[in-house]
Amino acid sequence: MDRKNDRRNMLCFGLGTIGRDMFFSMVSMYLLVFVTEVMGVSDELLALFTIVLTILRIFDAVNDPIMGVLVDNTKGKYGKFKPGIIIGALVGAAAMLMMFADIGLKGVAYVVVFGISYLLWDIFYGLNDIAYWSMLPALSTDQKQREKIGSFARICADVGLFSCVVGIIPVTEMLGKALGNPKQGWFVFALILVFLMLGFQAITVIGVKQPKGYFKEEEKTSLKEMFQVLFKNDQLLWIAISMSLFMIGYTTTANFGVHFFKYAYGDEGMYSIFALVLGLSQLIALAVFSIFSKRFNRKTLYSYSTLLVVVGYILFFFAPMNMVFIGIAGVLLFVGQAFIQILMLMFLTDTIEYGQLKLGKRNESITFSVQPFVNKIGAAIANGILGITLILSGINSAVTAADVPDGGIFTLKTSMLLIPLVAIVVGYIIYVLKYNIDEAKYSKIVEELKSRGDITE
Repeated sequence: MDRKNDRRNMLCFGLGTIGRDMFFSMVSMYLLVFVTEVMGVSDELLALFTIVLTILRIFDAVNDPIMGVLVDNTKGKYGKFKPGIIIGALVGAAAMLMMFADIGLKGVAYVVVFGISYLLWDIFYGLNDIAYWSMLPALSTDQKQREKIGSFARICADVGLFSCVVGIIPVTEMLGKALGNPKQGWFVFALILVFLMLGFQAITVIGVKQPKGYFKEEEKTSLKEMFQVLFKNDQLLWIAISMSLFMIGYTTTANFGVHFFKYAYGDEGMYSIFALVLGLSQLIALAVFSIFSKRFNRKTLYSYSTLLVVVGYILFFFAPMNMVFIGIAGVLLFVGQAFIQILMLMFLTDTIEYGQLKLGKRNESITFSVQPFVNKIGAAIANGILGITLILSGINSAVTAADVPDGGIFTLKTSMLLIPLVAIVVGYIIYVLKYNIDEAKYSKIVEELKSRGDITE
């Protein structure tokens, strides 16, 4: 494969997701914060929101493999990935602005319009996400080169994510005061993220140059073949289950952040500082991943990373409301989770060649449709846990930490920390027992594909 464009592709591919993950984070992590803390909906309406968003996320997650088929079957001047990136970004941007716009609706009518906007966002962000990430394995079949591209992309993604996490509360408060309305503050913040997302995505669309003639031309994939890709690729299936459990745990913990600091810790302002520390910790972990990957195999790295996560959760649960203990616990959690995220991306990427060898087709986009599927299932369950917890704990009806009923904080910490811990540990056990594409096996798979003529030198 031509290596001259490797550095350019790594930079342009990675930079593309900075704005994209800012855009995604505002919706995936702060929708219920916006609904409960800014729009101030009742317990009854919050219950309806929780049900609607959970159902829509599950519905759209099931739709993602069909989007994968559309991307895999796209042929033309701009390749099969870039059209999906462009269309998904534009429609997703318009739908996001509708979600955070105050158009004067109340009650059930507000939920209906919000739900339609959310569904459009979810479908087209999914199209963008599948097309974007399925471009990665088409840039190289070398595991170390994939790790470089994937690690840099995850660093950029986390820069975007934590920029949103750190900035959203102080910036929306500042904008709300300047505009005289907190709702307008949130809308303007959403508008800023939309422009950033479109700008950074343009870097990927214009800058990435996919090698031509490296993979054998293939026929279009039918819906019947889509099911074969998803269910006959046993390694894809097992890693998808493991990823789903990890994302349920990770997303659930992250989604409780604002509520934890406002109602349990008692100082909402500390949330941004805490998020900044965790963001820097995660970025450093991703930056040094390649150093550790040279010294340890992936299974060993996953095992030690999971151990860090377990220790972090236990310390966090029993920690007093003191930022020293909470900060140490958070750093352990997010350093471990940073390594697991990049490892999961690599595991998923390697199942493409495994599936190509076993089933006769590459199908990058159908395979990578598993990633937004997993993210949406994780987000759906996480939002369901968050919504139910806020109602049962009495937090949604509270104004300050002093208003939370007895036992409410324990309920919050159980949902935020113990349930995710169990999910992540079970996901790790499934990986250990069922996933078997190690470095040696992957090398053999690539060599056999080359001998068959499916990959050219």
